[in-house]
Amino acid sequence: MHVTVLGAGSMGHGIAQVSAMAGHEVVLRDIEADLVEDGLEGIRENLQGGVDREKVTEAEMEAALERIEGMTDLADAVADADLVVEAVPEDMELKKDVFTDVEDAADEETIIASNTSSLSVTEMASALERPERAVGLHFFNPPHIMDLVEIVIAEQTDDRTEEAAIEYVRGLEKEDVVVRDTAGFASSRLGVATGLEAIRMVEEGVASPADIDEAMKVGYGYPMGPLELTDLVGLDVRLHIAEHLREELGERFKPPQTLRRKVRAGNLGKKSGEGFYVWEDGERVGMSGDWGEDDE
Repeated sequence: MHVTVLGAGSMGHGIAQVSAMAGHEVVLRDIEADLVEDGLEGIRENLQGGVDREKVTEAEMEAALERIEGMTDLADAVADADLVVEAVPEDMELKKDVFTDVEDAADEETIIASNTSSLSVTEMASALERPERAVGLHFFNPPHIMDLVEIVIAEQTDDRTEEAAIEYVRGLEKEDVVVRDTAGFASSRLGVATGLEAIRMVEEGVASPADIDEAMKVGYGYPMGPLELTDLVGLDVRLHIAEHLREELGERFKPPQTLRRKVRAGNLGKKSGEGFYVWEDGERVGMSGDWGEDDE
């Protein structure tokens, strides 16, 4: 299969990586050459990390890299694609524009998928002349490590598209869950609810971010605590999703003021160096504010 991924950020290049590792021919496209190169470098670093941990062989790394090509021209990027996955920022109008641009340039049988974590795939599909080929493929961050992919079925998605999406995800050796297109789907709706409550607990002084996260990891088997995950996803992204869910589902998703204040201050999590934790070179080195040392 020929897979094109639009957007070379952390999600986009991760999706490109797992697709190439599964044997697909992959194009990674972004609007600027520097962004494409950054994405390709991210893939190389991820794969080298896998080699260093003996999870990936040198031969597997080289073969995967050979299958990935970087591009900036959209028409060239989607010309041979069987599947296009957009991983652009969470903005509905932008995603609809991307969908229509892909439809104009790609083959009429090409499946067009969105990696959105919360926006309506049905609304995106409505921008297409053939909306039955639209589907949601919600990967989790980072895609090369996280096993789950949420397959989101829009109102217009036909059986061929659904079956192809399931086959693709299983071919990546990922676990698939199929959900109908509702606000927040299953995972974001539950994950955001937990994350917002954890932020409120910090706000109320119930416990430190590290202790709240540890409680969920040890007590409930979470691989990562909700506050660390918020830092990884980005506080601005979490705020945007919460506001969308509040609009769709009501006041139980009202963002805490602590979240709003941190976003206004530019404390967006790992990508900015500080959120609920302090980050240096991609590693947690402490907790933000007056909580003291991070014992992890």
